[in-house]
Amino acid sequence: MDKKLLIRSLSIGAIFLGTYLGAENFRSVENPTAETQAAVAPKITRTEAHSVTKNIADKEVLEDFIITEEKKIIEGVPHISQLPELQRGCEVTSLSMLLQYEGIQTDKMTLAKQIHKIPFRDANYVRGNPYDGFVGDIYTFSKSGYGVYHGPVANLAENYLPGKIKDITGKSIHDVYQLIDSDSPVWVITNSTFAPLPESEFTIWKTNTGNVKITYREHSVLIVGYDEEFIYVNDPLASDGYKAFPRTPFEKAWVQMGSQAIGIEK
Repeated sequence: MDKKLLIRSLSIGAIFLGTYLGAENFRSVENPTAETQAAVAPKITRTEAHSVTKNIADKEVLEDFIITEEKKIIEGVPHISQLPELQRGCEVTSLSMLLQYEGIQTDKMTLAKQIHKIPFRDANYVRGNPYDGFVGDIYTFSKSGYGVYHGPVANLAENYLPGKIKDITGKSIHDVYQLIDSDSPVWVITNSTFAPLPESEFTIWKTNTGNVKITYREHSVLIVGYDEEFIYVNDPLASDGYKAFPRTPFEKAWVQMGSQAIGIEK
């Protein structure tokens, strides 16, 4: 046999044998028996040990990140009922909860007197616009009324906390959660079902300041927390606070009502 060919054959055979034995040892380490574990376990240098430790730590950090739940509950927000005095007073009652949480000494009846009001219908029989003020009677269903939207409420709140009121109406639900994360409860407009309403529940009012889409199911609550599944609210029509409602339909109902929201700048 040619000498060069012989050397090449021996080299290939040596490489094959080394690879085969290395693979066998690798398989033994992956699934060693009690008899061979100590014999075939590879030696680990200090550098390799540091690398293994770092990889384990990185994996634990990654796992912590993955399993972290999205959750924030603001403790200690007072619950106030709008009834029996304010049958249509959900907006000012929710505002009173927000202001009292911030340490402001006021109450729902004071705010009901102070909120800017406009007639349900003017002298020309034109309806009022809730963006301009509280429409109609706030105290009783026996008289005509509707409610009020974010603008007049934010203006009233500004009288108590000048420069600290944050009206984020028209922004995304994530802006609402950022306020919650900063420990500010959030005043919102929604509806009494806390889920999207069919179009049949809405009507268009022609007012002196433009057309406005309204529903008689309009409602206001104070958001006090959230997690991955639920929104937690203080509902002025409920008997107590921190009621949980499914998050997705609540968010859709909020958007349907114009994404109206007010919080406190921290």
